[in-house]
Amino acid sequence: MKFLYSPGACSLGIHVILEEIGKPFEGSRFSTRDGGTYKPEFVALNPKSKVPTLIRDDGSVLTEFQTIAYWLARANPDAKLIPEDLEGQTRVLEMLDYICGTIHPQGFTRQFRPVNFAKDEADQPRVIAQGKELAEKYLALLAANWKGGEWLLPSGYSVADAALFFIERWCLRAGITPPARITAHYEAMMARPAVARALATEAA
Repeated sequence: MKFLYSPGACSLGIHVILEEIGKPFEGSRFSTRDGGTYKPEFVALNPKSKVPTLIRDDGSVLTEFQTIAYWLARANPDAKLIPEDLEGQTRVLEMLDYICGTIHPQGFTRQFRPVNFAKDEADQPRVIAQGKELAEKYLALLAANWKGGEWLLPSGYSVADAALFFIERWCLRAGITPPARITAHYEAMMARPAVARALATEAA
C-alpha cells in the first residue's frame, strides 16, 4: 500500500491506523501548506487534491477519511479496529462522520483556513472566532455524551479513536483546552506505540 499524507493534517488519523495494523506501507508526503496536493503527481492519483489518500496493492485508490478507515479496519480484522457486529460498526461510522464531517470542517477548517469561508480579509477574524466557538461546543457535546471508558465507544479501541486523535492535536494548535474526558483520551492515545511511530515519521 501507498499512503499519501500531509504532516499534521487529518491524515494523521489514518497514519495511526496503518501503524496499528502493522503491515508494510509506503508513506508519501505532500504538504497541504505549500500546495503539495495540487501538484500534478498528486492530482493524477486523487483529483480531489485531498489527504488522506490510499493506494491499495492492486493499484486502486481510496479517498475520504471515513472510507479509508473503514476499509482498513475491515480488511485487517486481526487488528481489531472495528467491532464485528453491525451495531458496533454503525456506532463507529457514526463517530467518524461526526468527527470528520462536522467537527473537522466547521470547528477547525474555519480556524485554519478562514479564506475558504470568507474571501474578504476583514471578515476572516469573525470566521476564526466562530470556528473556535463551534469546536468548543462540539467537543463539549462529545464529552457530555461519552459512551466508552478509556476509549470513545463501549466496544473498545477503534478507528474512531484515531480520528478523534487528530482533532485533539488540532486543539493544541488552536489553543483550545478540551473537556477533561477528551484530555484523558489524548493522553491514552499518546501512550500507544503506534501513535508514537506515526508522530515520529511525520515530524522527520
